[in-house]
Amino acid sequence: MTQRETTVDVVDFTPGRWGNPNDQMELSDSVLKALTMLGIDEPAPTPVEVAIPQTRLDSDAHGALTATGARVDSSDAARTKRLRGYSTPDLLKFRAGDGGDAPDAVVEPLDTDQVAAVLAVCDDRRIGLSPFAGGTAVTGGLAPDRSRPVISLDLRQLTGLLELDEISQIATFAAGTRLPDAERLLGEHGFELGHFPQSYEGATIGGCAVTRSAGQSSIGYGRFDDMVVGLTVATPTGIAEIGTAPKSAAGPDLRQLFLGSEGAFGVVTTVRVHVHPVPTVRRFYGWHFSDFASGSAAMRALAQSAVKPTVLRLSDEAETGLNLANPSAAGSASASTPAGGCLMIVGFEGDEADVDCRDTYVSARLAELDGTPLGTEAGEHWRTGRFRGPYMRDPLLDAGALVETLETVTFWSNLDALKVAVTAAITGALGDQGTPAVVMCHISHVYPTGASLYFTVIANALDDPQKQWAAAKSAANAAIRAAGASITHHHAVGTDHQSTYLQEIGDVQVRALRAVKDALDPNGVLNPGVLLP
Repeated sequence: MTQRETTVDVVDFTPGRWGNPNDQMELSDSVLKALTMLGIDEPAPTPVEVAIPQTRLDSDAHGALTATGARVDSSDAARTKRLRGYSTPDLLKFRAGDGGDAPDAVVEPLDTDQVAAVLAVCDDRRIGLSPFAGGTAVTGGLAPDRSRPVISLDLRQLTGLLELDEISQIATFAAGTRLPDAERLLGEHGFELGHFPQSYEGATIGGCAVTRSAGQSSIGYGRFDDMVVGLTVATPTGIAEIGTAPKSAAGPDLRQLFLGSEGAFGVVTTVRVHVHPVPTVRRFYGWHFSDFASGSAAMRALAQSAVKPTVLRLSDEAETGLNLANPSAAGSASASTPAGGCLMIVGFEGDEADVDCRDTYVSARLAELDGTPLGTEAGEHWRTGRFRGPYMRDPLLDAGALVETLETVTFWSNLDALKVAVTAAITGALGDQGTPAVVMCHISHVYPTGASLYFTVIANALDDPQKQWAAAKSAANAAIRAAGASITHHHAVGTDHQSTYLQEIGDVQVRALRAVKDALDPNGVLNPGVLLP
């Protein structure tokens, strides 16, 4: 009998606050007590009403956009709902009443042809256009340059499973389809995508493509860009259909131009992805390791073996401890998790014979590598609460904490040094401001050659927390670049990572990308200032 993933509803996030507004989180007494050790004992100021600037879209432009058949809304309410994303700087600006990045109108097309028509209007009038779908961006990708009028191109009317090739296991989705809806629609045919980022409740198929999203089952099913076999992309110079075969030697793979492009090269309107049958068996376990080094070594051994689990993640000592203190928040620790050391989650999905085989091998290997099995309680606790982690940030901000995340990726031989360097950079930058910090880390995406590191930072918020975090983020970016790692594994570039990203790829690649931008978007209307300056 097939086992469906835990049912998760599509969530319309509240501006300025993550997740389902009817299912917010409270901090446990033990977490609140721990915060006092960092000097966090005063609630943050009450958020003020957001001030939205007057729209700069004139009546002529409004009429031309309306004539495309798309819905056009320049009300303050609609524009506020499309204000930035969900990074901590985004939320802090919202709490401070800063609505300066609001688009001048929200435009909702119904199909690819209407998207192309809207693009033509914007290109003719030099109006900036920022694609919007789930709105869960965390690196400034929804805050384009506003030196000209800018519209938010809301793609959420482009939704649904358009085609399913069960023989080839390829599903074609409209780009605005939310991930829970995609899984529901596939499940009706006995298939699933298996892409579960923590933004799952709000993220869309198209958003995952243009940000190179990585889901929690990445070791089993790959990142989202590994799943994509084809795209339809609307640009100011025409509509491109990309991907005619699984693999090809017919020149460079042009899918890679648009995967990760964040709307700067075109608007993705349909996505073709590899899917698989719904698993008949799902097993999730907890494992305990005495320290992060031994746990990461075990992860490397599995990543470099021929037999792998579907899910593999490791929390360091600090993150394991926080999850134990507030287990309902992150869903990654339970009563069966020992105090101290590190928690590893190992999950298997597939048919019974496949899961039995991989489970037997992986369990034996982890035991050889000094892991202690904790059984299924911790694993199931994580699986059923896997999307709760980000919900903890808002109550921490309410309590007067500064809390934010960042991530990076490097080769295994550089992993330990990178973790030390980034941790030192963050603690140093915040400590210099008189706010000692707790820096937690986990590994949730591994490859034969390397892995990502995901950091969560908590400190006492100063009177200007945006400036406070900017100093810490700048120090972390510099440490990542000095270590030779990448500025982002799956959060994308946006505007926040742009300067470090340009350093990372170098002048030759910058010139190549700018040439692509000039060819596809000669008037620079697509998400201006995002990805490339």
